[in-house]
Amino acid sequence: MKILVTGGSGFLASHISDKLISSGHEIYIYDKKISKFKNRKQRFIKGDLSNTKLLEKIIKKIDVVYHFAAIADIGEAMQNPADTVKTNILSTVNLLNLSQKHNIKRFIFGSTIYVNSEEGSFYKSSKRAAENYIEEYSKLFGLKFTILRYGSLYGERSNDKNGITKIINHAIKKKVVSYDGSKHTVREYINVKDAAKMSVRCLQKKYENKYIIITGKNKIKINNLLKILKKFFKIKSSIVYRDNKLPGHYIKTPNTYKWKKGIKMIIKNNENFEKDLIKYLKNI
Repeated sequence: MKILVTGGSGFLASHISDKLISSGHEIYIYDKKISKFKNRKQRFIKGDLSNTKLLEKIIKKIDVVYHFAAIADIGEAMQNPADTVKTNILSTVNLLNLSQKHNIKRFIFGSTIYVNSEEGSFYKSSKRAAENYIEEYSKLFGLKFTILRYGSLYGERSNDKNGITKIINHAIKKKVVSYDGSKHTVREYINVKDAAKMSVRCLQKKYENKYIIITGKNKIKINNLLKILKKFFKIKSSIVYRDNKLPGHYIKTPNTYKWKKGIKMIIKNNENFEKDLIKYLKNI
């Protein structure tokens, strides 16, 4: 199949693009930055998601969309809420419009387990909103989708925006293992290559219109992770925790989100609906 991968120059999406190529698909990477990891068999288109004309030209010949272009850093989203709406919500809607118009077979969306969390700030809010739009496009226009909710990733091609990579690079440079957050934090880490394999597997028909959580099999406390790194790098100094809690980040991996219940307010001694409606109609 011909597959478009938006944000294909990024950490996760570049691995997905590689797996798609090795599975025999024709890949078009759409990104603002040229990929350092681009496979020679992949086609690269430099562009912004707001460029509807360019996107439509590409989507006309595409079977499946993997949409991963986004502001994915919680800190960046917290500092730039308006840009987060533009990039994570409006650009997604633009792509949904084109996908529906040109009968895309599947719209696969890179989301996050933060949608199940009270944390995540504007990043969580934008991903949850994008998921809602995808659901409505499916209901109204029959657009088939798969939503992939990723947990904590690690592995090749990551940078300091990735949690484990940030800790590792700091340990190498400063000879200190440190963490911005609580030592009681629990994560379910998954190697990015395994996450990419599962993302490609989701092309199977049984995953149509499904929500898939892609995260690690085993839980690990941050304190235990840091001890592993401390031992590996042979660092003698104590582990440093710089904050009690990092704003916007969850303490325990969330897999289920429960909507907050609303409180229903009732006016005392109000008339029944029929009487009140008739009174209103008489005054029209």
